[in-house]
Amino acid sequence: MRILVVGGSGLIGAHVVDVLRERGHAATTVARTARPGVDHLMDVDSASVEELRQVLAGHDGVVYATRTDEQRPLPKPIYPRFRRDNVDPVVRLFTAAREEGLTRGVVMGSYYTYFDRLRPQWRLTERHTYIRCRIEQAREGRAAAGGGLPVAVLELPFVFGRAGDRLPNWAGPLDRWARSRTPLVAPTGGTAAVSARSVAEIAVDALEQGRGDDIPVADENLTWDDMIGRIAEAVGRRRRVSRLPSGAARAALRLGGALQSLGRKESGVNPSHLADLLLADLFVEPTTGRSLDAALRDTFPAT
Repeated sequence: MRILVVGGSGLIGAHVVDVLRERGHAATTVARTARPGVDHLMDVDSASVEELRQVLAGHDGVVYATRTDEQRPLPKPIYPRFRRDNVDPVVRLFTAAREEGLTRGVVMGSYYTYFDRLRPQWRLTERHTYIRCRIEQAREGRAAAGGGLPVAVLELPFVFGRAGDRLPNWAGPLDRWARSRTPLVAPTGGTAAVSARSVAEIAVDALEQGRGDDIPVADENLTWDDMIGRIAEAVGRRRRVSRLPSGAARAALRLGGALQSLGRKESGVNPSHLADLLLADLFVEPTTGRSLDAALRDTFPAT
């Protein structure tokens, strides 16, 4: 296969490129900024269908591996911005892919869409613009692709790992906290987690099999105190993680939501309702069973 990887210089995209080439496939990369190994410089957020067709020509499939920071507060209303960043580029990309005759595709999505299916009573799409746009991204991207171009959506939790100097965007603050003398505290609840390498292998499996379904992805399910404790151990500062009372977590997040509203700002995941997610067990079953230890050490090296 010959596969175009959009976001091929990012953490996940770089691993997808590696796995494709290890399995004997050809990989072409698209990114916004010049880096070694980037074949095409293009801002996919603003590229037209015709421009996308030019870089897609001659490929069998495409992987969309870019993301938006869902936590950064932006001026209200944020839905048009999130739709422009998350939905519209995918619609144009798969319109172009269909017109070029591609036969397979993968979108790197979010595990929040998995929980929207599993727990409709949480009303995630009503409460969180980011999750609403992820649902629209999958639905409208597949509609643009049409019946002859199956599009698998990988529903990703926390992704650990490293690709050169590329790390998860949340790694820096956690790294500094784990290395500091500040007490470590964690609420109840937890999350699924996966390594970037596992994501890449599952993505390439989906391409090879021509899958077009939703694929929840996890290597391990971790409580928050387990995750924070393992990060501290990885950086060489192993110590006890205390329990943060649920009431304190809820109050802090509600205050954050109120302050955002006063400033006429929103974030993609609404802090006023974030406690309902933070304090839940956001676990994915089944897991791959692969250990996260190596990916944790890559993300949070001891020195």
